[in-house]
Amino acid sequence: MGHPSHSADCGSLNDALRLPIICEPDPSSQTLVAPKNSIKLLDRKRVLGWLSENVPEKRLNHILRVEETAIKLAEYHNLDWERAAQAGLLHDLAKYFKPKRLLEIAKADGIKLDPVDEINPHLLHADVGAIVARDEFGVVDTEVLAAIYNHTLGRPGMSLISCVVFLADGMEPGRGDTTELNEIRKLSRKNLHRAVLQICEDSMRSLFASRSLIHPRVLQTRNWALQMAQQSAKGDKPKLSSA
Repeated sequence: MGHPSHSADCGSLNDALRLPIICEPDPSSQTLVAPKNSIKLLDRKRVLGWLSENVPEKRLNHILRVEETAIKLAEYHNLDWERAAQAGLLHDLAKYFKPKRLLEIAKADGIKLDPVDEINPHLLHADVGAIVARDEFGVVDTEVLAAIYNHTLGRPGMSLISCVVFLADGMEPGRGDTTELNEIRKLSRKNLHRAVLQICEDSMRSLFASRSLIHPRVLQTRNWALQMAQQSAKGDKPKLSSA
């Protein structure tokens, strides 16, 4: 599958993320076909400077570990590590935005809000982070933006790069050394969709136990990842998704 870059203005990020994405059931078989210069170079020093002023040092260290984990996982699966690296570095841009600011930015960009978003606006930090990446740092590649957008709740039909960043955020070394995390790390090298499924189910169990609200996208992502993992086990061909 090709990874086209998008030099034109994306317009609404919500619209950009509706572009069709092929979801491969066997990520280990996908090869890197995009040329190295197919995405816009990112001023990493400028991003790090911005992050140092907008997130605590502990969070910055997490971001750098996510970036490194995403690169390694993308390389392992022969995916575009540069896209994974950009999304990993940019994934938490809006992590410390106030709830009011998150809601205002999301609404202004036309993001459709779920009632759970209204109750817990912090969940929007991923969606808004993609908007900040686009507007503050000029990122126009829709796969990078989608990976930022999807890193917290996931999304049915998300690309393999999105899966990589979603997993990197949840399993980077700083998250711990539990049996559950180590199992996800092993799964991530065998099958990305199975690992996404496991993270979703672990998250849902924790939310059920604490009687917390569960965003519908988590359940939708779980169901999609389950279907993709089952297709992979059967050797079925990938399906085209418009998510």
